[in-house]
Amino acid sequence: MEEASAAVVVDARGIVTGWSEGARRLTGHPAGEAVGRAVRELLAGEAPAGTPPVPTGGVVLRHRDGHPVRARATVIPLSGPDGEPAGYVLHAEPAGAAETSLAGRAFQQASMAMTVFDTEQRYLRLNDASCRVVGASEEEMIGRPYRDTGDAAGPQQGLQWHLRRVVETGEPVHYETLGRAPSGKRFHAWNVEMWPVRGPSGELIGTALAALDSTEQHRGRQRLALLNEAATSIGTTLDVVRTAEELVQLLVPAFADFAAVDLLDWVLGTHEPLALTGSDVELRRVAHGSATQGSPASAVRLGGADVYPPYSPPARALREGRPVLGLAGQPEFDRWLGSRGAPAPPDHSRRAPIHSLLAVPLRARGTTLGVAVAVRNLFPDPYAPEDGALVEELASRVAVCVDNARRFARERSTALALQHSLLPKGLPGQAAVEVAHRYLPSGSAAGIGGDWFDVIPLSGSRVALVVGDVVGHGIPSTATMGRLCTAVRTLADVDLPPDELLTHLDDLVIHLASGDDEEVAEVGATCLYAVYDPVSRRLTAAAAGHPPPAVVLPDGTCELIELSAGPPLGVGGLPFEATEVQLPEGSVVALYTDGLVEGRDRDVDHTTGELCRALTVPATSLDALCDNVLKAVLPEEPGDDVALLLARTRALGSGQVAARDVPYDPVEVGAARQWAVERLTEWGLADIAFITELVVSELVTNAIRYGTPPVQLRLIRDRTLICEVSDGSATSPHMRRAHAFDEGGRGLLLVAQLTQRWGSRQTNTGKVIWAEQPLSGL
Repeated sequence: MEEASAAVVVDARGIVTGWSEGARRLTGHPAGEAVGRAVRELLAGEAPAGTPPVPTGGVVLRHRDGHPVRARATVIPLSGPDGEPAGYVLHAEPAGAAETSLAGRAFQQASMAMTVFDTEQRYLRLNDASCRVVGASEEEMIGRPYRDTGDAAGPQQGLQWHLRRVVETGEPVHYETLGRAPSGKRFHAWNVEMWPVRGPSGELIGTALAALDSTEQHRGRQRLALLNEAATSIGTTLDVVRTAEELVQLLVPAFADFAAVDLLDWVLGTHEPLALTGSDVELRRVAHGSATQGSPASAVRLGGADVYPPYSPPARALREGRPVLGLAGQPEFDRWLGSRGAPAPPDHSRRAPIHSLLAVPLRARGTTLGVAVAVRNLFPDPYAPEDGALVEELASRVAVCVDNARRFARERSTALALQHSLLPKGLPGQAAVEVAHRYLPSGSAAGIGGDWFDVIPLSGSRVALVVGDVVGHGIPSTATMGRLCTAVRTLADVDLPPDELLTHLDDLVIHLASGDDEEVAEVGATCLYAVYDPVSRRLTAAAAGHPPPAVVLPDGTCELIELSAGPPLGVGGLPFEATEVQLPEGSVVALYTDGLVEGRDRDVDHTTGELCRALTVPATSLDALCDNVLKAVLPEEPGDDVALLLARTRALGSGQVAARDVPYDPVEVGAARQWAVERLTEWGLADIAFITELVVSELVTNAIRYGTPPVQLRLIRDRTLICEVSDGSATSPHMRRAHAFDEGGRGLLLVAQLTQRWGSRQTNTGKVIWAEQPLSGL
């Protein structure tokens, strides 16, 4: 028997009957003192009740001189002739003694931590890996309860609970735990396997534990989880600041105790990229966050700018275009942290110094946008190079989202500026209607749409009300809107009826769509064109795939005007029909685009009913009524552009309009002149009677000479004096240059020079030639 081991023979009652020389050397007791005594009397301390008569596993013996001796005990039962237990052979080795058997050496040298406990969770055996984990030798641990070796509030508490569970149930347990090992401060992940250990007769005599350090696998899963979460949580909006906040929320607290995103100033505007100049870098803080409030505190406020010296990790990351790792103890890192001057949290005792930092540049499409910073002060593990690769991957996603948001903001700003330049800024003065309008650009990711509206003065004190919507969003739709808006004004100057105007506009859209320009390869639009005549008080309207207008009558009732449904512009081949309605003075006509009443989760009939109800609510002005309608009908975040045009009708009474049928005879020209002068005198406009007399003479003469009956003369006193002569001919007049010896051909030239403006328009029965004169003194 080797010197390092002892052999003891014990009978079935636990009385020593044999004592080896090794036992004497191990305990100091000679055979004469040990034989005949209970083996339990040789243990240090009292044995717990219910334990076997012969100790096994880790034991603490009492040396003859009184000091404890930790040993590993192995018990071999001896059977008598009848098979009953006749005694035991107890083999004991000093704790920490070198293993001699192959199995023992395999246990001791295993790469995973392996431990054996008795049923009271006391250490019996520990291999070398387990000793490294607990930070003590096997000799120091043998016989100690597990609860004395770890943090009772940490993951060790869970491990002890599982140990007891194995003893109680006799079933093996497998689970994963995360926490600090007793021998260090770094967090580790462990895959733990526990199983019961049974004696020869099947009784449970202890538990065994094997723990595999799975920290790297755990961190790999964490990194993968962060990347997966980033795919769904970063870039949910086309907003630069919100995207930066999403990165901070992803990193804190799972990966960092503090994180921040700083951008170059030009990124937050609509400017082109600027090259980095100089050694110092100025960045603007757009997002930051801490796992624990005030620890660490930010040295830069949100929205504030800070200058980073060239040796600082953020400046180096920007300059070198790669992740930069800063660790406590590096001279430049410590110098930079010392210069930050971050305020201490209120509870100084809780403050932990920053020990690790990662600075990663935000780069997209070869352009540097800013830098993301992750900081650890409470988390014990410093950042490693593989952490830099993870944050670089996250930063690349954030950079693309930030660049997309920046490009969207720039395109939106350009489209909005273009659209505002095309929409009417100040509606022209006219007496036919009082108008108010609202235009709300969409805030959705689709961008600015092609909604537009217009109010166009026409001859005879009439006015055209226009609302349109181009399919699509962005600059192409805005440019197409500009083309259509200009085309409508041009066609309105020709004074075409609404249905004919939409027909010409439809041809224009088809022409645009048939071009080679890819930006207008798929052009579509809707339009509503209405003309109101304050003399007849009639509204004539036609629609091309557009929602019908609503009318609020003076009695407070509201209804939609039933228009013949026309196809959207660009379809071609289908006719447009005009609808004419009589409106009392003071009626309110509401024209709008589909963004007001339509939406992905909105019922058109319901929202149209809400619109009609909102229009009937009393308001102090048309502007107030516009605001009330938008507030009542629109959701909080409209998904499309919205244009709303309200027009309250006025009427020109008999005191402002005078008409006279003119017999188809040249001699009646003088009577027409005299009638016109008398009407002007009655209206107090005798000071312009001379010019009016000349205009009437020329227009009536042309109608009788070149037109066909019936001929009518009409005077309208509005903001200007309007002289109209109608006849039954559809031939439009034109002004020509008369030669020196021509006797005629100067009439329209004279009218053009004497009046403010003149023109002609087609009617159902012929044409009307008109001229406007300013009213002096009005």
